[in-house]
Amino acid sequence: MVTDLLNKTEFTKDDLIALLDVSATDMQKVLERALQVKTIHVGRKVYLRGLIELSNKCGKNCYYCGIRAGNAKVHRYTLTREEVLDAAQFAWKNGFGSLVIQSGELTNSTFADLIEDLLRSIHKLTKHELSITLSCGEQPKKVYQRWRAAGAHRYLLRVETTNQQLYYQIHPQDHLHAYENRLQALADLREAGFQVGTGVMIGLPGQTSADLADDLLFFKSLDVDMVGMGPYVEHADTPLFEKADQLWPLEERFKKSLLMIALLRLMMPDINIAASTALETADQMGRQRGLLAGANVVMPNLTPVINRIDYQLYNNKPNLDKDPYLSTDSLKHSIEAIGEVIGYHEPGNSFHYLKRTNR
Repeated sequence: MVTDLLNKTEFTKDDLIALLDVSATDMQKVLERALQVKTIHVGRKVYLRGLIELSNKCGKNCYYCGIRAGNAKVHRYTLTREEVLDAAQFAWKNGFGSLVIQSGELTNSTFADLIEDLLRSIHKLTKHELSITLSCGEQPKKVYQRWRAAGAHRYLLRVETTNQQLYYQIHPQDHLHAYENRLQALADLREAGFQVGTGVMIGLPGQTSADLADDLLFFKSLDVDMVGMGPYVEHADTPLFEKADQLWPLEERFKKSLLMIALLRLMMPDINIAASTALETADQMGRQRGLLAGANVVMPNLTPVINRIDYQLYNNKPNLDKDPYLSTDSLKHSIEAIGEVIGYHEPGNSFHYLKRTNR
């Protein structure tokens, strides 16, 4: 039955549920098929996105997040302009080809101006040889347009779950956290000309394989260009931690994450899929196994080591003490060891986006 399903090019919800609930033996068949599809459509090339965690100041109070506004235990910071430019220069000099600027969600004009200034400054410093992804939450459409004009190429805005009932179990039910706002922001990003990315957490309290199947179908219906997703890992200083006893074992969350990556690769063969850092929290070889399941993007952390401990969205985040040189060298060897090739000095644009926009 699994072999028959894997020969399909279009999947129903029931198909996806069946493939998410496969045995260990059949899971390996799914992963092997996804690697074949990845090889054909995007190759065995991995793109590096140097991650800069700009600020842990956030205006949101999401119940799962360690840097939520209501967590008084967090030491808040914002990197200086010089620190950001130093990280960008490291990425540029080491052939990354791409950066990700991530932060808590702030919607004031000061923050919008800061991001625009950083975009222009990075491009000036690196002679426009770095592509830049932003992950800075929901913003007014005009702000997205400003940032796109200033040189941002991609935007990642994770929906976290497409089950609205579950969405409001992990977010406050108010206008600031409205599910509809998330969907509108994704539409605004598409209109602004970004390569649009989203994603979900896998293994939330009360989540089912049917929910995950719906998430995959949502990515397909939205025609996304890239996806970042991984296992839900709890943070002790959050309201959702109270439901930790309801979670699948971390090993199960990890297995489901690999299957989600693999199935998405089968459904959308030419998009970019990230092997998230959270995979490594769940399994020492998590990022490598994510790449072998169909992912083709990794994000080495370039945030100054002194700040990393303050940007923990979840507990047990890996590589908090590795400086950029050490973490990049380690990642390079681990990628090459599994037969992948790093796309140095390449922006790693989504083939799906290039086809969609006829570029």
